[in-house]
Amino acid sequence: MNEPWKSTLEAQAVYRSRVRGCLLGGAVGDALGYPVEFSSLDRIRQDHGPRGVSGLVPDTDGVVGRISDDTQMTLFTVEGVLRAHRRERLKGIGGAAPRLLREAYGDWLRTQSEPKPSAAGGGLVTEPWLYARRAPGNACLSGLAQQHVPLPWAELGPPGPVNSDSKGCGAVMRSAPFGLTGAPAGPAFGLAARCAQITHGHPTGYYAAGAFAAIVSFLVAGDSVEGAVLRALRLLARHPGHEETTAALEAALDLAAEGSPAPEKVEKLGAGWVAEEALAIGVYCALAVARVEDALLLSVNHSGDSDSTGSLCGNILGARHGDVGLPHTWVERVEGRDRIAALADDLAAECAPSDPGDPF
Repeated sequence: MNEPWKSTLEAQAVYRSRVRGCLLGGAVGDALGYPVEFSSLDRIRQDHGPRGVSGLVPDTDGVVGRISDDTQMTLFTVEGVLRAHRRERLKGIGGAAPRLLREAYGDWLRTQSEPKPSAAGGGLVTEPWLYARRAPGNACLSGLAQQHVPLPWAELGPPGPVNSDSKGCGAVMRSAPFGLTGAPAGPAFGLAARCAQITHGHPTGYYAAGAFAAIVSFLVAGDSVEGAVLRALRLLARHPGHEETTAALEAALDLAAEGSPAPEKVEKLGAGWVAEEALAIGVYCALAVARVEDALLLSVNHSGDSDSTGSLCGNILGARHGDVGLPHTWVERVEGRDRIAALADDLAAECAPSDPGDPF
């Protein structure tokens, strides 16, 4: 006889592992790619051998395992999502998420302009290691300066009012946490896309963020990577202006189906500086290579935004396999690892399924 409480505990354990895996996997991919973010593939091979980066390597300061603005902003996304979820659970008031996410990103912006924590309190703004400026995106910085808070149920489709021509990857690379709350993929897509508009108004910029959150949501619910991408494509098709994001994801699926993964194939999808290319590269690498370590390495060995593509690939693989599926020798060396894991556990505890029949 299968007791319901056992099913619930097992479901919660799987969920917690996937939330941890997503956040830690993203940090690992980020740390792998950060030292080579602005290097060409030829330069990467010149510096690290014919296979390119084959593990964590020192940055320009000689430090191994540093994370960049990608992981920083992802963690502040978690903090904003947590605040919104708690508010709705405790007060029964919905619709505050965009404002609370804008406040969380404002906290991140403080870490980019102040040398260290300036006041006592709680949360990520008290963490000195997050006060490092690691090549933050211009659209993120300029967008946050405009104080825009999207309407919770605003129609998606037209360009947003902030950086309406920007589809840089700065919104998609921070959006995995929207898919980690246990909410259905549709609402996760919508909230991620709207919160992306805080800084990125181009439809491709915010649709890529929505699609990524949906992919993560499907993975946490137990889907395969390919299945999650295909289902996210169906969500995308409902929205006007989705075509660039859809084309990029379809190109990633087609390229993965060809087999024989290689850095040169990664570069067929672009360099990753813009949202749809970064998402496509992360998806391609997660699909094309079975071994987690090799997929992560493929995602950073190319001429382009290696930390962002590595981060996205790591988020995907971690959500699919859980933290137990990540290369632990790399996880152990990632900056802020313990704080990232603790924040993941906070999110999982807040959002964990309570019904044994609930597929998250």
